[in-house]
Amino acid sequence: MPTRDTAWPAGTPCWVDLAVPDLPAATAFYGAVLGWEFVDTGEEFGHYTLAQVGGRSAAAIAPVQPGQPSGSTLYLASDDVDATAKLVAEHGGTVAVEPFDVSGMGRMAVALDASGAAFGIWQQAGMIGAEVYNEPGSLIWEDARLTDAAAGQAFYAAVFGHTFGAVPGAPDDYVTFAVDGEVVGGMGGMMGAPEGTPSHWLPYFMVSDVDAALAAVGSGGGTVLMEATDTPFGRMGIATDPFGATFALHGGMPAA
Repeated sequence: MPTRDTAWPAGTPCWVDLAVPDLPAATAFYGAVLGWEFVDTGEEFGHYTLAQVGGRSAAAIAPVQPGQPSGSTLYLASDDVDATAKLVAEHGGTVAVEPFDVSGMGRMAVALDASGAAFGIWQQAGMIGAEVYNEPGSLIWEDARLTDAAAGQAFYAAVFGHTFGAVPGAPDDYVTFAVDGEVVGGMGGMMGAPEGTPSHWLPYFMVSDVDAALAAVGSGGGTVLMEATDTPFGRMGIATDPFGATFALHGGMPAA
């Protein structure tokens, strides 16, 4: 099982959480689809509930706060969240939630990039973010799907130092992005999303059987947006949970 106990490099996707209007329904849904087990951190932390794989945290689910929409937030690691928030504002983004401390865990902010996609910024202290990755139930990939891909690439290069690489066979505006030479996700246009869909980050969770996971989506009250499809990068599908949050399922990278 690929695990991590040290801080994620700055600019790397390091965590994802979901805000939901019905926590018990959400844990039942994601438990069936992704095999997660759950640990409620308690009333002090607003019942922020860790989703775990083999006893290690992979993501979290929490009740929506007043005025907060339901949906997922992908977090990018930072060594200095205040400095990163300043760069966000200087390069065409918006700081939606100013930096604040999460007691004993770290410091965070929430921002919008230059094309309007929301993301979190996480500076670890007691919690690094994801402790397991590239394993069934955990993050395996992330896409930034942007209404203005060029503006998005310029923004993330300036704020996080991302560098980009072409993907043979992918749309012309789709690239991988890397931190210190290591590819950590993808970035591009809206890739066929319905007209009017805002810019967003799409998390991909690995599963051992994409078809079975999509069947669990349907039986659990979610919606399958893209049926299981074989691609050069593995078998994938896209779905929404019962509350409308979109996520992708990925069967793992094929053998070289």
